[in-house]
Amino acid sequence: MAQLPRIGVLASGEGTNLQTLLDTLHGREVDVVGVASDKPQARALERAAAAGVQTAVFERGAFADRASRDLAIAQWLEDQGVQVVVLAGYMAILDVAFIDRFRDRIVNVHPSLLPAFPGVRAIEQAVDHGVHVFGVTVHLVDEGVDTGPILLQRAVELPGETDPARVHAALRPLEHELLPRAVRALAAGTVRRDPANPRRTVLGD
Repeated sequence: MAQLPRIGVLASGEGTNLQTLLDTLHGREVDVVGVASDKPQARALERAAAAGVQTAVFERGAFADRASRDLAIAQWLEDQGVQVVVLAGYMAILDVAFIDRFRDRIVNVHPSLLPAFPGVRAIEQAVDHGVHVFGVTVHLVDEGVDTGPILLQRAVELPGETDPARVHAALRPLEHELLPRAVRALAAGTVRRDPANPRRTVLGD
């Protein structure tokens, strides 16, 4: 029996996107073999442990700088045999050396229709701009802030909505739909760059 693609997840918080991956793909289409966090209290670590997945914590204060911490995370992921890295609510920027080690194998889910509202507090940014259409983007990670090639997007109209919490609740089902699709395609090797637009990718079956 062929070995399933090995997935590593970085998460800082509740871990609902991680749970979706565990519920939909783990043990069937991929193996989630490691979950790491920068926060020891992250609920994502509990979800991983409940599924029998290895966990690790890399707190910011335990390392001299971001580069040394990211080096430790990358080495831990490689020690687990990780082939694809998923950022599932990971609230830290990865340094270039980390990205180079997993180039075109890191996927992130972001709560906006990129390139609009990159970075932190994306939903709050959108609310402050008075938009009526919100959305979710799943993209590959490069050296920029949410500038990597787009894998999938989905929009939802929420006219007049001004509460970021309610917007996030409306977007969460979109995240839970799109992220597994992107991870499945990336793990299967069916993602290719669109030659007509370097910011876009094409997902095969």
